[in-house]
Amino acid sequence: MTRRELDAAGITDPALRAAYTHCRRLNARHGKTYFLAARLLPVERRPAVHALYGFARWADDIVDDLGSGLGPAERDRALASLERKLTAGLRDGGGEEPVVMALADTARTHAIPHGLFTDFMAAMRDDLHITRYPRYADLRRYMHGSAAVIGLQMLPVLGTVVPREEAAPHAAALGVAFQLTNFLRDVGEDLDRGRVYLPEDLLAAHGVDRELLHWSRDSGRRDPRIRSALVAAAEFTRGVYREAEPGIAMLRARVRPCIRTAFTLYGEILDAIAADGYRVLHRRAAVPRRRRAAVAAAGAAAIAAARFRRTPDREPPAGAVPTCAAVALTASEQAVMGGGAGWRR
Repeated sequence: MTRRELDAAGITDPALRAAYTHCRRLNARHGKTYFLAARLLPVERRPAVHALYGFARWADDIVDDLGSGLGPAERDRALASLERKLTAGLRDGGGEEPVVMALADTARTHAIPHGLFTDFMAAMRDDLHITRYPRYADLRRYMHGSAAVIGLQMLPVLGTVVPREEAAPHAAALGVAFQLTNFLRDVGEDLDRGRVYLPEDLLAAHGVDRELLHWSRDSGRRDPRIRSALVAAAEFTRGVYREAEPGIAMLRARVRPCIRTAFTLYGEILDAIAADGYRVLHRRAAVPRRRRAAVAAAGAAAIAAARFRRTPDREPPAGAVPTCAAVALTASEQAVMGGGAGWRR
């Protein structure tokens, strides 16, 4: 975390400054696309975004890090320990763990409903025990906690120019779109972890099962049935991006270029997967560094143009903020995926 960012955010306590700096390092190390987009945010909003990402990254590493050597029981205990620290930190406003300290401060400063973090931790626990999703409806329930709530956590930090409940379904959809993109990009790596996030009904519709995926992963050979299933998953994911996109205009003008950059770069991961022939079982597709830089430059130009126009940001009244339960219902179960639409949209 740079001194300028911390000063702009009004973070003066030395321990808190160190905690936010730690979260920024996690973001820079692990979230290249996300970190690049976050640099386009107004300087005073970046620490909170890094805190939210840092916590999510920490929990995800407990669940997914193949190099840690932890067994299932040890991961379960580590996740339970993190959840206890989170609960205490949110209740008491701090703690000794830097990531929890920064997260608790962000939640308090921006009035982020604590239930969003509870739902996230529930999804992380599912990842320790659930390795398959028979239907898209099953995956959608998981993604409420693992992805939709991330978008909902971000809304109070970014700010909106409409009542927050109007923007919430689109923010949740964007979190889901990003995660679906990750699922598609990381099919091979997830298979190594013993998980398949692509629903079995999608795979079966194209003649694919887990055994065929393992055969392709292990042999390095391709199969047209797998490619057909991946193409269908990519097209569905593009539909979720379309559901999310109207929400960008509902954000404060100063933050729109950041979210537009993330929206564009994550969407282009799907293009990179297609350009590589959907070989995600054998290697990870990525947006070229030069292209990432070009998109970021366009975002910076948009920021400069917005400043020149001095576009006003009008926040909705405080009473317009919905309850956590209402947001979760509308975003995750209704609006995000069109009220139960399956993979065959």
